[in-house]
Amino acid sequence: MSKLVRLLFLAVLFFVITNCGTTKKNTNSTPSSTSLKPKIEIEEEPYVGVSKNERKNYFPTTNKETKWVDSIYKTMSIDEKIGQLFMVAAYSNKDEAHFKDIDKLITENKIGGVIFFQGGPSRQIKLTNRFQAKSKIPLFIGIDAEWGLSMRLDSTYKYPWNMTLGAIRDLKLIEKVGKNMAEDTKRIGAQFNFAPVLDINTNPLNPIIGNRSFGEDKKNVTNHAIALMQGTQSNGIFATGKHFPGHGDTATDSHHTLPQINFSKNRLDVVELYPYKRMFDEGLVSVMVAHLAVPSLEVRENYPSSISYNVVTNLLQEELGFEGLIFTDALNMKGASNFKKPGEIDLEAFKAGNDILLFPENVPLASEKICTALENGEISESRLEKSVKKVLRYKYKSGLNHYSPISLDNLANDLNAPEKNALQYELYENAITLLKNKHELVPIEDLSDKIAYVKLGDDSGTTFLNTLKKYTNVTEVSHEKLDSLLVKLKPFSTVIIGYHKSDKAWKKHDFSETELQYIQEVAKHKHVILDVFAKPYTLMAIKDFSEIESIVLSYQNSDIAQEVSAELLFGAVAAKGKLPVTINDKFPVDFGLSSKTIDRLGFCAPENVGMDSNKLKQIDAVVKKAIDGKMTPGAQILVARKGKVIFQKSYGYHTYDKKVKVQNSDIYDVASVSKIVGTLPNVMQLYDKCEFVLDTKLGEVLPDFKNSNKASITFKELLSHYARLQAWEPFYKATLDIDKCPSVDYYSTTLRKNFTLPVNRDLYALKSINDTIISHIVKSKLLDIKEYKYSDFTFIILKEYLEKETGKTLEELVNTNFFSKLGMNNTMYNPWKRVDVTTIPPTEDDTYFRNARVQGYVHDMTAAMQGGVAGHAGVFSNSIDLAKMMQMYLNKGTYNDVQFFSPETFDAFNTCYFCNEGNRRALGFDKPQLGKEGPTCGCVSKSSFGHTGFTGTMVWADPETEILYIFLSNRTFPDSNAVNKLSKENIREDIQKIIQEAIIK
Repeated sequence: MSKLVRLLFLAVLFFVITNCGTTKKNTNSTPSSTSLKPKIEIEEEPYVGVSKNERKNYFPTTNKETKWVDSIYKTMSIDEKIGQLFMVAAYSNKDEAHFKDIDKLITENKIGGVIFFQGGPSRQIKLTNRFQAKSKIPLFIGIDAEWGLSMRLDSTYKYPWNMTLGAIRDLKLIEKVGKNMAEDTKRIGAQFNFAPVLDINTNPLNPIIGNRSFGEDKKNVTNHAIALMQGTQSNGIFATGKHFPGHGDTATDSHHTLPQINFSKNRLDVVELYPYKRMFDEGLVSVMVAHLAVPSLEVRENYPSSISYNVVTNLLQEELGFEGLIFTDALNMKGASNFKKPGEIDLEAFKAGNDILLFPENVPLASEKICTALENGEISESRLEKSVKKVLRYKYKSGLNHYSPISLDNLANDLNAPEKNALQYELYENAITLLKNKHELVPIEDLSDKIAYVKLGDDSGTTFLNTLKKYTNVTEVSHEKLDSLLVKLKPFSTVIIGYHKSDKAWKKHDFSETELQYIQEVAKHKHVILDVFAKPYTLMAIKDFSEIESIVLSYQNSDIAQEVSAELLFGAVAAKGKLPVTINDKFPVDFGLSSKTIDRLGFCAPENVGMDSNKLKQIDAVVKKAIDGKMTPGAQILVARKGKVIFQKSYGYHTYDKKVKVQNSDIYDVASVSKIVGTLPNVMQLYDKCEFVLDTKLGEVLPDFKNSNKASITFKELLSHYARLQAWEPFYKATLDIDKCPSVDYYSTTLRKNFTLPVNRDLYALKSINDTIISHIVKSKLLDIKEYKYSDFTFIILKEYLEKETGKTLEELVNTNFFSKLGMNNTMYNPWKRVDVTTIPPTEDDTYFRNARVQGYVHDMTAAMQGGVAGHAGVFSNSIDLAKMMQMYLNKGTYNDVQFFSPETFDAFNTCYFCNEGNRRALGFDKPQLGKEGPTCGCVSKSSFGHTGFTGTMVWADPETEILYIFLSNRTFPDSNAVNKLSKENIREDIQKIIQEAIIK
């Protein structure tokens, strides 16, 4: 007996062990459909709608309509009446034989409509005009465009998937999407967009609905569907709710088989039918009936709902009181076509109560079947009349009674209007969802952190990475082996993992086992932000989220989604989205954290901030004129408004040999713009700390000037270029030998004792040369007349003051006080020390001083003699970095949530103190001209400020319009002594004028 017990015990133990082993082996496998399904509450009472006469009606019936319908109907033959029931499939990407087949169906079978599938907008419009011209009664034109025309047509705009829209809580935005879709649909001559999808996706493994649904919560789905419908129908396009009675909890695809819906009538009433009931109250025009087997509604086994009288007539029309148009789903789908043959399925669908038979496979045969049924009394004349007159009524409501051909003029621009991008930015700003944020890692506040980006997935993450880099240094790190990747990541404190999957609707978004391992192992060692550019269900494969500190769900991998997501990580926008579906117990439906914002530059379309994209495109022509006219080989231009960058482009090449294209990340010698980027902000900080006042005199703060003719010059006069100083002095000329080459008395070709100041490659200046320059300035004569005279001496002197006052070099000051805190990681003196010089456009092929190409070393001769770090020149930067500094000024001293100086200090420095004396300058800043000539277009406000630079640069900001403008070029290449055509042709000013004219509001 004991032996038998032992044997039984061993058998049970073996079963347990093997069962546990199997479970562990499948840890990362896809869970079953049942285990993933959210809990559905069906205890509540079904929704009870309003009475029919209280329902909203977007297209009320009129006497004229009734008269038109009756008059047309009376003239129609039986064939013409039956023909109105068919909406056939057409493809504008097919050949003439296909088009002729449609022609024949129109002329011989008198079909009532066409549903377009794949093709292009121009080709489709041509076919629409062709088909309409052949039809006695105007055709219905429909299109399946759930996320816009791009679902079917090339060269058209793609809106986010419904699942992405389901994360948005501002329903006005969803209504805007509906409005835009309606305008697109109308533009191509269609009357129906077969949307919105009303399916409640309670099955995460649903193979056909998924992203097409607004989510798993019936109220959220319904609210979004209503908003989309309102936007669509209020703009004259018919919306179609689908797939009745509900395709959201299916495990198979009705395109290939007949899905089963094994729910009670009560469950269907409470869940699946809920959106339809509410939509009917809100005025939904049409419904599409799905091919589903629903035993609780149709007792015949495996009988498709689309041909079920119980579903289409008893439930939809009688019980729910729907009086609009009823479409079958496409009758070529296997969920229907496997059940009955062509012709037979059409007849059954019509007998069930459908008005329009979509995508019939054999119209002549189906027409014959219906005609025979009429003749033998299987179908009554009144039944046919009901559907045909309903079709005619909606043709009248859509304006088809006055049909005119669709124009092709300006089609591409109409379908891809810039306002669509503006809406897209708003949508993603409201959709992207923050799921976890341990230690408030998002937004990233400390820009000095070492940050790495690891890309996973098989689609591009370029836009995401490039946008991240606009905020701070972010290094992409990759390796095929995990161990090597972890080694490479050792220097970094924070790792952003971007999971990028194709934005095509039917592509799989699943993590690979390797990717799941990478995420977990990296998260064990580093602060990780996981950003998923894929559908929400993708996250279900991650079994343990404990090590991942922050999780962001960006839903899709479009360029705008990537850009906005990067903004969110750095605080330019806040997280607002809520999960449309459940991921797990910790991340249930409607969950989403909020995040704070930081006053950093963001990115959007011009229309988001009241600017005209099309007007800004005119900048291209002005820059082309400059490049073609050899005024500059290339340029960078940036425009921002209200804290958002709306235009950032690079043009041309580094040099006229056209070998290296200008990139947004390239850095230019900004010349005199250095004055307000490097020196002035530090002067303003000292003023803010009361280290001097505007009436403080030079002799009081700089001993070298105490007994000079400049001792009594005040800071106000100095900064206003109103101090009678000489404009500049070519100090370098005194250091050349008889052959006009750098004298060995002042320069060395190698770095050695006393020759430590880098002038150019293989050229170093005598360390004491700076003292010589300052001594010369101290002793220089003052101008005889006190008037405005722009002078480099001003900022050379101010550098001396800053360094003596603080005990630090100007380079140390500006890096510590401003560049690092502003995230200006691409702004620096002497960039040859830190970056590849091939990313720096050269400023000149110097033939008069350095006798070499100047690239990565400052162009200004005096600044070069000072080792590349000067008060008046020496800074290298790019457009996005300079925009940060200028935005800080526009914010009156704040940026990145850092207060650099007070608003009062900014106001003091942005004041013109000597305007009455004909001097336009503020303190350090240039200002708009007082007369006809000056630095601007003459069309900016008096409160605007900025600076220009000799190398062909300009930065300008206007507090009144909140616009900042950056122009960078190397117009001095190859010869700085050539005529300054860039200035003579007013290139910078003309661009500024275009920017001003682009203001809409």
